[in-house]
Formats: sequence, C-alpha cells, structure tokens
Amino acid sequence: MKIICIGRNYARHIEELQNERPEEPVIFIKPDTALVPKGNPLFLPDFSNNVHYETELVLKIGRTGKAIPPHKAREYYRSIGLGLDITARDLQKKLKEKGLPWEKAKAFDFSAVVSREFIPVSDFKDINNIDFSLQINGKTVQEGSSSRMLWKFDELVSYISRFFTLRVGDLIFTGTPEGVGRLERDMILEGFIGDKSMFKIRVK
Repeated sequence: MKIICIGRNYARHIEELQNERPEEPVIFIKPDTALVPKGNPLFLPDFSNNVHYETELVLKIGRTGKAIPPHKAREYYRSIGLGLDITARDLQKKLKEKGLPWEKAKAFDFSAVVSREFIPVSDFKDINNIDFSLQINGKTVQEGSSSRMLWKFDELVSYISRFFTLRVGDLIFTGTPEGVGRLERDMILEGFIGDKSMFKIRVK
C-alpha cells in the first residue's frame, strides 16, 4: 500500500503559502509507516518546531490500474474518506530553499491521519461538490470543497496512473484548501465530511 499525495490543488492555499501555481499536479509519496495507527494519538516529531495540519479528501483505490483514461477513472476508486497530511513546515521551507526533495518534511513516521471509515462513492450526490472541514477543540479552522480543486478526482487518478501503477488499497490525498496551521500538544482535531465526523484525534 502506498500513499500518494497531491500538493497545490487549491488556489487559495497556493496563495496562502505564497507558492507558484503549477501547470500539472504536484505529486509526492508517503510510505505506509506514515500512517497513524487507528486509536493512537498524533505525536509531534522532535525535529520540527512548526508542524502543520492539512485536511484533505482521500480516495481509496479499489482496482489495480495503469495509464487510466479520465473517462474510466471512476471505476478505480470506490470510496472517499478524510485525512490529515502532517507537515514539518520549517523543515520543508529549508528543503525547498535548497531545491531538495520534501520527504523528510512530509513522509516521516506518523505524518498521515486517515478516517475511521470511507464513504462509498455511490452515497454522494455529486463527488465534485463534497464539503469537508476540520475543527480544533470544537472550533472550525479549515473548510473546503472538492468543487474548488484545480484538478478533480478523475483527472488526478488518470494523471497519477501515468507514472505509478495504482493498486487495491492505495490512498490518494487530493490536496488541502486554505486554513492550514500549527499544531500544539493537547489539541483535539476532528474532521468532517459534511456534518459526518470522520476522525477525532489528540495531539501529543
């Protein structure tokens, strides 16, 4: 199982971090060791003083595929969940300034939270208009909608599969909207798709 992440897929988040708008999806990968085990807290790493949350809709691949055309992409993911891409922002900044890969800042152990369950695609009225949000200690800090993605789900699946074979169980983190911020110990994070709670986790 691999975790494929998309960066810079929301225009306002690009502006928020003062990044350049890409012409193609930005891809990076997290190993399976990045996943926080179910029921565990989110431990902050000791090598960063500025760890950020990024809330994202997550596709779960349900069929193996390679070089998938966009009009066939819907056949390859069957459910949608919610996740957190945890980023060591200070370390990422240093790496970007030197033109180095982001893995140390993005793919470290326990840098990905995934919801307890995934919702079947068939349960959504329109997958291109899914609202999601994150609350910290009961206050909403991040809100997004798949309608504001630069590249929609089918486009992402097709694009990714040009470079990487997608296998059953792979996860695609589809990008975060504006509103990312710093994590502190003892925060309680709760993520929602619509009004349905998808995960709740404490920061340690």
